[in-house]
Amino acid sequence: MFSTRKSGILLHPTSLPGQQPIGTLGKEAYDFIDWLVEANQSVWQILPLGPIGHGNCPYSCYSAFAGNPLLINFAKLVEAGDLLDHEVPKPAAASNQVNFTSAVNQTSLLRIAAERFNKTATPLRRQQFEQFCREQAFWLNDYCFFEAMRQLQQNRSWQQWPEEIRQRQEHALHKWGIQLQDEIAWHKYLQFIFFEQWFELKNYANSKGIEIFGDLPIFVAENSADVWTNRHLFHLDEKDQPTMVAGVPPDYFSKTGQRWGNPLYNWQRMAEDNYSWWLARFRWNLQLFDLIRVDHFRGFAACWAIPAEEETAVNGNWQKVPGEQLFSLLREEFNPLPIVAEDLGVITPDVEKLRDNYELPGMKILQFAFDSGPKNPYLPHNHLPNSVIYTGTHDNDTSAGWWSSLDSQSKQQVRNYLKRPCDDMPWALIEAALVSVAKLAIIPLQDILELDSSARMNRPGIAHDNWLWRNLPQQPDARITKRLQEVSLLYGRALCNPTETQ
Repeated sequence: MFSTRKSGILLHPTSLPGQQPIGTLGKEAYDFIDWLVEANQSVWQILPLGPIGHGNCPYSCYSAFAGNPLLINFAKLVEAGDLLDHEVPKPAAASNQVNFTSAVNQTSLLRIAAERFNKTATPLRRQQFEQFCREQAFWLNDYCFFEAMRQLQQNRSWQQWPEEIRQRQEHALHKWGIQLQDEIAWHKYLQFIFFEQWFELKNYANSKGIEIFGDLPIFVAENSADVWTNRHLFHLDEKDQPTMVAGVPPDYFSKTGQRWGNPLYNWQRMAEDNYSWWLARFRWNLQLFDLIRVDHFRGFAACWAIPAEEETAVNGNWQKVPGEQLFSLLREEFNPLPIVAEDLGVITPDVEKLRDNYELPGMKILQFAFDSGPKNPYLPHNHLPNSVIYTGTHDNDTSAGWWSSLDSQSKQQVRNYLKRPCDDMPWALIEAALVSVAKLAIIPLQDILELDSSARMNRPGIAHDNWLWRNLPQQPDARITKRLQEVSLLYGRALCNPTETQ
């Protein structure tokens, strides 16, 4: 799938510095794109962009289609005429942590913006809003209704709503649609603004030669518009409670596995309408991003089904999934498929076959490479060109933190393999990623900045204090930028590699 060697940076927009309590799609995002160009990078990888739910986790969203309103930039709303300068709060003090609470508290400002839009929007902008609502009606109407009703129900999950609306009875949808029309309209405005800002940013990135590498979680949250709207596509009982939930068996991250709790898909029902929900989801994501990472790709071959009453993932079992049928349909529409398979964890021949039949790149993680001898698939000499190499992902410790956690024998194994003293860790690992034959190398910004474990993004299996790290202004500095420029050029990954233009 990759025609040339490339490299890029993993950084979620929430981690950008800026004047709001959370990174946004404003100036800080444009500045980051400019820095990527300066540092000879050509890919920006992000995490899912959906409206976050429990624990502020981007992998647990109220919608698989909607955008996160917390990422909306106020300064750009001033430029659009929806806010006035004096209405925007004073800049937040620079911090290395996101403040989700403050960001949520500031969403009241978006109501002011919506009111002004309704009163003063130009005919052209109003036309753009109406066009957005028409084109995205297949998910937008249900999501905005869901959000309005969820707030009316004091954030209770949809299974706890009155039965008539929980079951989506037609008369109830009509009645509440009228009563909640103002709130529904506000949520439509939020989505219009989010995607207005997102596509402007993506177009800027593409104009600079930067590709946006998105992330598509395979499962959706139980308390989401997706499950409420499509109850028949999930394994639910007569009370709309999940009977089986998703997760993974015991592995590197957890001795008891991970019980994610997402309701499992009813693939038989999905096949009956030719996987229309999945096709719509992929189409939308491939408009949002140039390339997408499918999280937990092995779930398209078989998924770990955990009885809902189980507290851990230990007593689950593998259930087959008709991924071949779905990906054949996708390839008819997108060929080649701009998809990277997250193929970490327990990978069996059927998963490899599904990945390789559609020529999808897999993932290699260097932090996993040095503990099981020369056949370890993550060691650079075992890499394949059609793959993506990482020092670590958002689920790993930073590489500096990983290195400090190793015992002396493990550190010596790393030194012996890399043939260097590794006094410059994490750069020793970064360069090992960049020199790999894998066509795409992605480095978390925390590793570029040489940060320790305090900058870790996520600790799998722990539901609190994640997703908080935030980059500080003026980082990376000139020294780090120059070093990244030079090694990217040295290993043939520069955005404009002179050897490829001669």
